[in-house]
Amino acid sequence: MAIECLVLGAGQEVGKSCVVVTINGKRIIHLDHIGALPYFTEVCGYNGPIYMTYPTKALAPLMLDDYRKVMAGRGEEQQFTNENILNCMKKVTAVDIKQTVQVDKDLQIRAYYAGHVLGAAMFYASVGDAAMVYTGDYNMTPDRHLGAAQIDRLHLDLVITESTYGKTIRDSKYAREREFLKAVHNCVANGGKVLIPTFALGRAQELCILLDDYWERMNLKVPIYFSSGLTIQANLYYKVLISWTSQKVKDTYATRNAFNFKNVQSFDRSLIHAPGPCVLFATPGMLSGGFSLEVFKHWAPCESNLITLPGYCVAGTVGHKLSDKTTKVDVDKDTQIDVRCKIHRLSFSPHTDEKGIMDLLKFLSPKNVILVHGEITSMDYLKGRIKSELGIQCYNPSNNETVSFPTTHFIKADASPKFIHSSLTPNFKFLKDEATEMAPIHVCDERVTQGILTMEKGQKVKILHQDELLTMVGTEQTEVEFAYCFPLSLSSLKDRVTDDNSLIRIVSRKISNEVAEFGEPDDMGIIKVNSFCLAVCKNNNCPFRISDGSTVSSDRVFFCCNWSIVDKDLGWRVISVMKNMDSSLDSVF
Repeated sequence: MAIECLVLGAGQEVGKSCVVVTINGKRIIHLDHIGALPYFTEVCGYNGPIYMTYPTKALAPLMLDDYRKVMAGRGEEQQFTNENILNCMKKVTAVDIKQTVQVDKDLQIRAYYAGHVLGAAMFYASVGDAAMVYTGDYNMTPDRHLGAAQIDRLHLDLVITESTYGKTIRDSKYAREREFLKAVHNCVANGGKVLIPTFALGRAQELCILLDDYWERMNLKVPIYFSSGLTIQANLYYKVLISWTSQKVKDTYATRNAFNFKNVQSFDRSLIHAPGPCVLFATPGMLSGGFSLEVFKHWAPCESNLITLPGYCVAGTVGHKLSDKTTKVDVDKDTQIDVRCKIHRLSFSPHTDEKGIMDLLKFLSPKNVILVHGEITSMDYLKGRIKSELGIQCYNPSNNETVSFPTTHFIKADASPKFIHSSLTPNFKFLKDEATEMAPIHVCDERVTQGILTMEKGQKVKILHQDELLTMVGTEQTEVEFAYCFPLSLSSLKDRVTDDNSLIRIVSRKISNEVAEFGEPDDMGIIKVNSFCLAVCKNNNCPFRISDGSTVSSDRVFFCCNWSIVDKDLGWRVISVMKNMDSSLDSVF
């Protein structure tokens, strides 16, 4: 019984997330980025079940068709057609948050809210007792238009988590918003144009809410534009899928839909060279091509303009190459652009940061973690923290690498009422740091529950209280007792001991120095503590007598003791103390 994970995309890199997981023989493909899905179903011929959240299923055809058009615009070979997209989507089953889906008799899946973008979900999958969570991209803090990721506490063998910002702890969101608004306002106030390269889904809506609200408060008349019809279409879905948005958006929905922007309008290409200030949201993000890169080529040479990069930029993109000190940038092998505009880089990324990843893993406490969707340096750093601080095995495989784990197998058992009742009694210990005068008292429960696991033919496994076992097997209780008779050399006491009672009292006082619960002998010269009994042995034929092979001497006295199994630790501790005494008994005088 094992889990095998083959990383096909996002192994020690950002983007192209794809992990093939085999759980106890069931194979599942986890896709966080869906660009290859129509190719997989319509060209490669995959015909199995496909699951998405309802918003993802609604938005996927728009995103896929836009991607197809972008490929055509670049002159690249199209991997699928619009008809392929439509046929692919017919095979998709939509699921809701926390809806448990029984894929077959063994495999069960469940989606959890991930924040990040509209429809994003973490997926839980289990086969038998083996269980895992694939996070995809997620955000552990709420923003203006989406809530924070939410998931139940689960018993997991594995969590596969993104690590985009695995080495970054973000500062205050409000401080970042103020800095962003100040930079944009200063630019347009001085007659400049602001280009915000962003993806159509997610950051565009987040920053539009921020700017639209600011424009209203400041009574600004500078136009804000969407460049992409895709952004406008995506925004329509935000307007109707309010239940997937942030609590603030839900609370104000009755009086105002947060996605009805008063100051945002569509952009026409002819406005690229129009005079006057403006703010433009252009796709795609990262300046990786398309219309945002086209606008960048025209606006970057002007000193009054501003390019603000609100999210992560993959290495190799134009967005990744830009900084405050950039003066020229190669946009392709044949084109170099003078960069005289201001460059403003500030993280409004919908990905969780280092703290968010650690918080999630601490909450879920899986047996193993695999890091994907991150740069190798961030992964190595985060892996070290997960191992040292959380004590969880962590891996960051590269693409085409497989990692395997043994899985948990649980046996479900009934429990008798008597066993359950015996488990309810607490065993509290009160601990206080004596070195600190006002230290709080810590209470811990050290109860240990003991029972007997029984397996009768044709019946379910059951846990019984130990007293119930005899009744079940139809026999009477038999107690196991220990007995031990051993000699001590007492030459130093020869002149000080008058009889056996005085000897046993001397021995008792010596033992009580090291065994606190030890008491005085009774009138018969027998020491009793719980089931443990100790006395001088006068029976030369004692069946429990242990001989060390030495010659019998008048200086040697045999002691006989017996005890039940419940006091076995006490019995052997007393015997150990007595054997270490031997001739040192004179120290008690």
